[in-house]
Amino acid sequence: MTGPSFPERAALVRRATARLCLQMGWAPLHEVPLPNGRRADILALRPDGGFVCIEVKSGPRDFLTDGKWPEYRGYADALYFAVDTDFPAELLPAEVGLIVAADLEADVLRDAPSHPLAPARRTALLRQFAALAAGRLAAMEDPAGVASIRSSLRAE
Repeated sequence: MTGPSFPERAALVRRATARLCLQMGWAPLHEVPLPNGRRADILALRPDGGFVCIEVKSGPRDFLTDGKWPEYRGYADALYFAVDTDFPAELLPAEVGLIVAADLEADVLRDAPSHPLAPARRTALLRQFAALAAGRLAAMEDPAGVASIRSSLRAE
């Protein structure tokens, strides 16, 4: 019997990590496009207004072939990796926080160092975060209406 595929593992880690975020009072948003063209697996807004970027890794190969993770640092006050219990944690850099997930639970094993965002960047990111979250909520509430509006906007 084989375990879950890499996409399934990533989805399980992401779900458990999002639950952890909620338990800590953070508001997680998945697949957030960043101004530098990257996409954060999870961008969470903390109660203090700070942002946490969480990069989910499905396995060692996913980490070893991904050299772009340092580019997330400029768009968050703290950067974490989230992995499952089978991931060899010694592969991950010590200067990034560590979240480990098992089933539907996750724990912070290493806090991320703080690197506060500049106020202007924080404000811009907060506006983008709010607009993305509101747009996704609107799409859940009225998928046909949102699709129709988006289609008409593309036609103009």
